[in-house]
Amino acid sequence: MKVLKILVIVICLGVLSCKEETPQEKVVSEIVTEIRNDIQRVEPPNWWIGFKNQSVQLLVKHPNIGNATPKISYQGVSITKVHQADSPNYLFLDLKISKTAKAGQFNIRFKLEDGSERVQTYELKSREKPAEDYVGFDSSDAIYLITPDRFANANPKNDEVKGLLQQGIDRADDYARHGGDIQGIAEHLDYIDDLGFTAVWPCPVLTNDMPSGSYHGYAMTDFYEVDPRFGTIEEYRKLADDLRSRDMKLIMDQVANHCGLQHWWMTDLPFKDWINYQELYEENIDNWDWKVTKTSNHRRTTNQDPYASKKDHQEMADGWFVSDMPDLNQRNPFMANYIIQNSIWWVETLGLGGIRQDTYPYSEKEFMRNWAGAIMSEYPNFSIVGEEWSYNPLLIGYWQDGQKNKDQYDSNLKSTMDFAMQKNIVDALNEEESWDKGLVKMYEGLANDFAYASPKDIMAFLDNHDKSRVYTEFDGDLTKTKMALSYLLMMPRIPQIYYGTEILMNDFDNPGDHGLIRTDFPGGWEGDAINAFTGEGLSDAQKEMQSFLKKILNYRKTSDAIHNGKTVHFAPQDGVYVLVRMTENEAIVHIINKNEEPLEIDLERFEELELKGKTLKNIISDETLIWNTTLKLNQNGSVILTTKTN
Repeated sequence: MKVLKILVIVICLGVLSCKEETPQEKVVSEIVTEIRNDIQRVEPPNWWIGFKNQSVQLLVKHPNIGNATPKISYQGVSITKVHQADSPNYLFLDLKISKTAKAGQFNIRFKLEDGSERVQTYELKSREKPAEDYVGFDSSDAIYLITPDRFANANPKNDEVKGLLQQGIDRADDYARHGGDIQGIAEHLDYIDDLGFTAVWPCPVLTNDMPSGSYHGYAMTDFYEVDPRFGTIEEYRKLADDLRSRDMKLIMDQVANHCGLQHWWMTDLPFKDWINYQELYEENIDNWDWKVTKTSNHRRTTNQDPYASKKDHQEMADGWFVSDMPDLNQRNPFMANYIIQNSIWWVETLGLGGIRQDTYPYSEKEFMRNWAGAIMSEYPNFSIVGEEWSYNPLLIGYWQDGQKNKDQYDSNLKSTMDFAMQKNIVDALNEEESWDKGLVKMYEGLANDFAYASPKDIMAFLDNHDKSRVYTEFDGDLTKTKMALSYLLMMPRIPQIYYGTEILMNDFDNPGDHGLIRTDFPGGWEGDAINAFTGEGLSDAQKEMQSFLKKILNYRKTSDAIHNGKTVHFAPQDGVYVLVRMTENEAIVHIINKNEEPLEIDLERFEELELKGKTLKNIISDETLIWNTTLKLNQNGSVILTTKTN
């Protein structure tokens, strides 16, 4: 009897094994005769063939879909697992997209408990180019950061969209929508390109259906939809295409840490742990405000601190950024998959040249390692920069790929943002010169590059959408602003410049106020008295700054010394700081002089540069000089000299 039982089991296992190993080629593909959209929501809304990772997980949202039985009949595509959620209105489907799968449409059939059926047509697309051709930003680029709502309103028809919570525009209110859009960026690419920028980073343009503050884009209520007040996904893609046609790149601003309180899933969360402090939120949903919210303690050092308490780290990572931005729980594997797939979907959909990830240290650090790793695995030449708002180089360097951290953490992240250098530059030019103040701040700040795995892959900046305008930081001093910008563009870094810096936009009336920092770009709205795109109405100082930046940026485009050259700098003396970038064929000497009176400097100190007797040209004035024994500096400011004289 035992032998018979064993024989039956072996036969059964053999049958099951044969069933599981049935080749995909034997699947008869169902022909799609009409496109069906019976299901409320399936995300990602499409996928592609040819990825290294052959799996994709679909989020399916529909009333009482949880007990449905899904079926796919399409060659090369199989359902490997079906996951029920805590809410009966969700299913999560694990699909395998084999190497034999072809691009095309197929139906996902959901058989419900009552015997009825719902059908969703899904599409697999062919990839438009090889993964290696998704080339990200690097030190050869100069990035123009834009707040889209405040740059240019090319299509007033989308200023107000019925059904959204925030209506209308009010340019007199710094925190209302002003009407800028994607088309407004696209129509002014000539201006951006002519200035010498090679990449554009718009703040997020996905739907923010929030009752207020929706203009900034960081409280997303749909991760797969372009906000109709900014335009359409077709316009977003066209912007990327137009940039590529100019050999420029589109960088997408993404948010993995949080969503907006009005996100569509907040009224029916799929799992009990989809967001952090979910139970607290659901208990207080009718009176939710900042007083009830458990916000982050913002102690980002708990990511690295060997002595950090678990409590401090938990409060930092799990706390909400603000009360209307629910903190996403990336420990939930379905949430983790959702975010990773969303990022990859946008890379493919737009053909991106990079991602900027918001509030990087606030998310689960193991998840962020996996997130960046998944993207870089699929796109080996891609670039991602993470926002680490810290003035400590150790924290900035911790997040960069290749850093030899004591806890063995490797983020897979190519770039982090250099808040430390931003502060050093501002302090250096504002402080009076002394042994430990003034230009030495820049000098020692750059000396900290030993802390970075790859300094030239760090993104440096002087201002952005969250920090006071640099012209304000220098109290309206044009010369200091020029010195800061020229240094930024000469350092071994990836430089980012905020829109309007080239025309000295400021926040003098209320320094640091976000609404004021994100001022409308003059000329972006019909009827503007000043047009910075054409120069009409600009002051002499504004035109001078535009011209100054244009010359440096366009020189920088073809300068291998700036992109990849050796860096040498000399400790500040007598209010003068010299930074040099060098290759065998090119040397660039950047001199910052804080002296108000004429000064002659002894060039013997710089003998190691081997420039004696060579002709150098001033990048700004086009004047030439022979590098001999002394150099006279007639006024304070920056001087940029190059051995490339034609």
